[in-house]
Amino acid sequence: MRNVIILAAGEGKRMKSALPKVLHPLLGRTLVGHVLAAAEEAIGGAATVVVGHGGELVRAHLEQVAPAAVPVTQIEQRGTGHAVRIALDETPELTGTVVVLGGDTPLLRAETLSALVHTHESTKAAATVLTAEVDDPTGLGRIVRNRGGEFVAIVEERDATPAQRGIREINSGVYAFDAERLREMLGKLSTDNDQGEEYLTDVIGLLVEAGAAIVAHRAPDATETLGANDRAQLAGLRALLRDRINDEWMRDGVAIIDPSTTWIDVTVTLARDAVIEPNTHLRGATRIGEGAVVGPDTSLVDVVVGDGATVVRTHALSSEIGPQASVGPFAYLRPGTRLGRKSKIGTFVETKAATVGDGAKVPHLSYVGDAEIGEGTNIGAASVFVNYDGVQKRRSVIGAHARTGADNMFVAPVHIGDGAYTAAGSVITKDVPPGALGVSRAQQRNIEGWVERKRPGTAAAQAARDALAREQNHVTQAQVADVGPRDEQ
Repeated sequence: MRNVIILAAGEGKRMKSALPKVLHPLLGRTLVGHVLAAAEEAIGGAATVVVGHGGELVRAHLEQVAPAAVPVTQIEQRGTGHAVRIALDETPELTGTVVVLGGDTPLLRAETLSALVHTHESTKAAATVLTAEVDDPTGLGRIVRNRGGEFVAIVEERDATPAQRGIREINSGVYAFDAERLREMLGKLSTDNDQGEEYLTDVIGLLVEAGAAIVAHRAPDATETLGANDRAQLAGLRALLRDRINDEWMRDGVAIIDPSTTWIDVTVTLARDAVIEPNTHLRGATRIGEGAVVGPDTSLVDVVVGDGATVVRTHALSSEIGPQASVGPFAYLRPGTRLGRKSKIGTFVETKAATVGDGAKVPHLSYVGDAEIGEGTNIGAASVFVNYDGVQKRRSVIGAHARTGADNMFVAPVHIGDGAYTAAGSVITKDVPPGALGVSRAQQRNIEGWVERKRPGTAAAQAARDALAREQNHVTQAQVADVGPRDEQ
C-alpha cells in the first residue's frame, strides 16, 4: 500500500502575504496544487495534507482541487517530524510505503516520484531520500556517501566539516519510508535542539543508528527539488516552469515564436501546428485548435479556440471562438461569447453573452451584449446593443444575412428578421420583419448662418465666412462667363 503525506502548515513569513505560502499561484495551480497533481499521477490514493497557518483557506482550496485529500491540522508548528507524526496519528490504519513531500515544491515531476518509490520498494529500504546535485549547496543538508556510493548520513551545514561542505549532493526534503519503521522512529524524536522542534531528518539518523537500510535516490534534474520562500524565489520557479511547459509544447509540434514572453498554464492544451505569437498568456482551461494563430499581445482565460482561427491583440474570458474565425486586434470577449465558423470580431469590439453565427461579422467599434447574431449577418460600425434597462439584462436577436447600418442602437428586447436592413444612425426599438428596412431617425435640417450669429469671432466663423465668399465669387465668375459669349453674338 502506498500513501502520501504533504506538509503544508508553514506560514511562509518571507512571502509577506496574507495568503498561506502553499496557496500562491504558479501557472495554473497553487504551489500545493502542483504537488498534489504530481502525487496523484505517480502514487494515486488520497493524500494526507498537514495544514496549519491559514488552515481554513488551505482546507477550502483542497475541497476544490483535491476533494479526496484528508486535511490534518498541526495547531502548533513544532517541526517537520511533529507534522508527520500528527498525520500518522490521524491515520492509524496507514501501512506500506509513505511518501513525504513539502507543499512548496511545485516543479517535482510525477516521473521522479515514481522512480523514488520504485527504488524504495525494490531495495526494501526503511527509508529512501530524494537527493539532488546543485551548483551551490549553501545552507542545505549534505548527503554523505561511503566509497561504494552507499548512503551514510545527512549532515546539516552547521555540523559539516570543511570537506563535507564541499559536497554538492543535497537533501531535497522528499522521502519514502516504510510506515512501520517511520512510526517507530517518530516516537523517539527529541526536541533537544536550538529550535526546540522535531526534525524529520533525525528519523534518518535514528534509522542509521538502528542499522536499517537507507537509500539515496538522486533526482535527474535538481530544479525539481526547488522550493520558494519569498516572492523573488517564486518568480524564479515561475520562469523555470514556463520554460519547461513551452519546451514540451514545442516538442509536440506547437510553434512558440518567443518562449521567453509566452506564459502557458499547465492546465492549457494546444494542438499541433498552433502558432503562439509573442507576449501571449494562455490560462485556465484554454484549448487552442490545430493551425490556430494566437497573439501577439493576447490573453485568453478559459477560452476554446477552433482550428485555423486567428486571435490578435485580444483579451478573452470564458468564450468559444469557432474554426477559422477572426478576432481582433484590440477585441474584448467577455464570458458567454460564442463565435461561429468563419465569423469575425474586429477592432475595438466588445462582446458579452453573445452568439455570433457562422460567417457573421462585427468588424468595428461596437458593443454586442446579450445578443444573438445569425449566420452571414454584418453589423455596421459603432453599433451598440442596449441590453440593460437599469434593472435587468435583456437579449436582442439579429436574423441571418441581415445588414445593419453604422451607428445603430438596438434597444433590447428587439428582433431583426432574416435578410432585413437597418438604416445608419437608427435607434431600433421595435422588431423589423424579414426583408424590411428599419429606419428610426429625425429628418435633417440645416440652419443657415448659425455659426456667424452664435459664434462670432471664432476660427469656425471666419472659415465659414471665407468659404461662403469663395462660393459667391465662384458663382459670380460663372455668371460673367455665361453672359459674355451671348453678348458677342
